Amino acid sequence: MIQAIGLTSTPCKELPPAVDDVSFEAHSGRVTALLGTSGAGKTTVLRLMLELQKGRGITYFRGRPLHRVAHPNREVGVLLGEVPGHPARTVRSHLRMLCAAAGLPVRRADEVLEVVGLVSLREARLSTLSRGMDRRLGLACALLSDPHALVLDEPAHGLSAREGRWLHGIMRAHATQGGTVLFTTGDPKEAARIADRVLTLEQGRLVADQDVADFSRTRLRPRVAVRTPHAARLGALLTKEARTARRSVEIVQEGGNRLSVYGSTCAEVGETAFRHGILVHQLADEIGDMGPTAVAVAATVRETAAATPTPSRPGEGEPGEAESGGSVEESQGVGDDSEAATNARRLSHADSSPPSTPPVSHRSPVSHANLADSADPADLIDRSSPANHTDHINTTDASQHLDPQSPHLARLPRPVKTGALPPLPPPITVRPASNPLRPVLYELRRATGVATGYVTAVVVIVVSAVMAGVLARMGHTPQPRLLAAWPRELPLPPAAVGAGLLGAISFGDEFRYPALAVDHGPVPRRLGLLAAKLLVSAATGLLLALITVGCDLEVLYLLHGPELTSVPGDWLPLGASWLGLVVGCAWAGVLAAGVFRSTSAGLAAVVAVPLLVVPLVQKVLEGPAVRHAIGFPMRLRELVLTQWPFGGERYVEAAARVIVQPEGGALLLSLTALLGAYLLTTVRSRAR
Repeated sequence: MIQAIGLTSTPCKELPPAVDDVSFEAHSGRVTALLGTSGAGKTTVLRLMLELQKGRGITYFRGRPLHRVAHPNREVGVLLGEVPGHPARTVRSHLRMLCAAAGLPVRRADEVLEVVGLVSLREARLSTLSRGMDRRLGLACALLSDPHALVLDEPAHGLSAREGRWLHGIMRAHATQGGTVLFTTGDPKEAARIADRVLTLEQGRLVADQDVADFSRTRLRPRVAVRTPHAARLGALLTKEARTARRSVEIVQEGGNRLSVYGSTCAEVGETAFRHGILVHQLADEIGDMGPTAVAVAATVRETAAATPTPSRPGEGEPGEAESGGSVEESQGVGDDSEAATNARRLSHADSSPPSTPPVSHRSPVSHANLADSADPADLIDRSSPANHTDHINTTDASQHLDPQSPHLARLPRPVKTGALPPLPPPITVRPASNPLRPVLYELRRATGVATGYVTAVVVIVVSAVMAGVLARMGHTPQPRLLAAWPRELPLPPAAVGAGLLGAISFGDEFRYPALAVDHGPVPRRLGLLAAKLLVSAATGLLLALITVGCDLEVLYLLHGPELTSVPGDWLPLGASWLGLVVGCAWAGVLAAGVFRSTSAGLAAVVAVPLLVVPLVQKVLEGPAVRHAIGFPMRLRELVLTQWPFGGERYVEAAARVIVQPEGGALLLSLTALLGAYLLTTVRSRAR
């Protein structure tokens, strides 16, 4: 069950809030629709519920707010907009990455892919998916952790009729198994056809909270859907008869061969077509909204009872229409069977019974499509009357929901069989325990799932090797800098820049493609995730530094022989400085991208260390303090009165030399400032 209380968005300057004091409940086992036009605030309500946007109010998911739930992705599955995934990632890789984040076995990704019908596209890139396949992948992400609630924003927008029916079936199946389903839509007919309860939102306020039967009775109105190759002619005849009878009839031409007739019945429209010999391919009762749709081309004629009648004149119709004597023909041969036509008219009169007739149970799968030509049985369900809340997926017999002795049951058409509810992924019976290595596994799959990291590493290695060869040919470059391919004119060597870029990408992608936003609030600021990113980026930086130096040595040996590849005598402090520089740049990229929410900002912070911070540190460290720091390990041993085991004073001295260097001190200062800023923003985000 979902309980939203007083949801109010933060207003922008002097404008009113997009959502103002919205409160509602979505019950378990039911499908709830949040209905509203574009700009009514539907998406804002969902973002406020999921704590993805600043505002007031609170939302309880089975009695707990989302930030109090230990594993939010196991409580609610969310589909907001496009699938938040890297375009170069494959469908299977994306789901496996989310499995690692949720602590689920990798086989769960294959189970969900099979349910949503994406097994054949598991190796396809996210950027190549169509709109329908993207919706399927989004639903797979929402169902991955077997959540209790589904929160979907315009799930069927842009889908074909068949894909929409499949999606609605998944929603109904989830609710049937005891889950909660809340979705937004701008189509009143879709809300009445799918939902059990409809919440109407207008200008950021909740104006109605109705059961679907009440919603259909008060917000929708019946119409007759007609499809005929002579739509214009039939519309003119219906308009003429309405003037003659002084009846209020509205006719909307919705396409080349489709008409929507408001204020009439199937029987009246069918008899008019029969008298004038007009071929009819579809004649069905539907429920329309309170006016013509926006895409309909309105050929509307409203006649009131006080209108002046226009008598019909003989010969006004087309020649031969009085002699044809044709019937209302159907594409499935119904028109040639007079008994079928009589039954259809009888059903039409039964459907137009007085309002005092008790409404049919909203769980009934009975369809009110009298005459239809669709080859797909699901089309009949799609055109059924949502006033009785026809379930287009549930195909159990009507006798399971209606009293067999009820006099209304005999008048209803036979239900259309369309198969069972779509399958759902198998439930997760055992919840895996919290594993501290889960963020590390997620980060590894995130980093290895796309080619960006590999391409960056290859470019860095090639540039470093070429630069080392050029520097060796030019001469006047010390050997330590030559091995690192670090000319004095550049602020950082290529390996350090590449490590910083990889670190910035690791957090920049989280904000550009927020796959974890629902799990971690507005931004992924879990400290466990930060530790995992620092660990993986440090390992990546160390590996990149070692490979770069190795490739530089090989290039120098091939070009200039062994004279430039000898090991320096002070290799230990030099190696520590080199590794510390690369790892520090990687960490600076991670922290800066996490603070500024941008990959470019993270890389800019890495480059700013030698350009801005190093000159400041050099001024601070000017004087004899640098020379006196050489004996720091010996003085420390004299202070603690202990002897360093395994020659530990050498390592302490190497670390001290790294720190007292301008680059090392500047990098340490930058890392401290960035870590403090990150922790401060984390505390502020949790305080909200």
